Amino acid sequence: MCSLFYLKLYGVFLQLINQDILKVMMRSLLRGQIEAIVKLTDEEFQFVLTHFETSIYKKHQYVVQANHLAPNDHFVAKGLLRSFSIDEAGKEHILQFAMEDWWISDPQAYHNRMHATLNIDCLEDSEIMSISIDNREKLCRELNKMEYFFLKKTTAGYIALQQRILSLMSQKSDERYVQFVQLYPNLIDRIPKALIASYLGISRETLSRMSNQ
Repeated sequence: MCSLFYLKLYGVFLQLINQDILKVMMRSLLRGQIEAIVKLTDEEFQFVLTHFETSIYKKHQYVVQANHLAPNDHFVAKGLLRSFSIDEAGKEHILQFAMEDWWISDPQAYHNRMHATLNIDCLEDSEIMSISIDNREKLCRELNKMEYFFLKKTTAGYIALQQRILSLMSQKSDERYVQFVQLYPNLIDRIPKALIASYLGISRETLSRMSNQ
């Protein structure tokens, strides 16, 4: 009995250590992204952290569901997520993937405090840091550096979305696939081909033919 007690205690101890290591890694990744745009003192970064919540999600678990409120923007510290909509025929349309060091949300629902029109779920077990729209606005009011950071990130997101729309409108399917491979080489082996095909707006068979060439 005594040995079993200490074994369980040791297991709890290891779990706590792993949680602390995870928090350090998540915070380091977030700070690295912020400081690529603006420099923060240790005190400023600790203040930034007070506006975030950390969460762990399992593969296939929803982070955002359509027709529900979606008040948070999510920074991916570990794992892989996707945002998508489902049309009246039940077909999925993938808008975005998000891996480590990326952000993901339903922008319309987030900024306008509306119910979501997108779904966001996890393609892998994921660890994220989330900031509510209220906390983001508060943080930007009290720390101008973060207002500039979020402005730069939002602008980059708009540009990426414009490029994606133009790609769907003007490029052939093989050109879209080549562009995807060039832009996101680390995602090719992490995402099922059926989901990549959906993202590119092509059939699974067409994708298989192109990827085997």
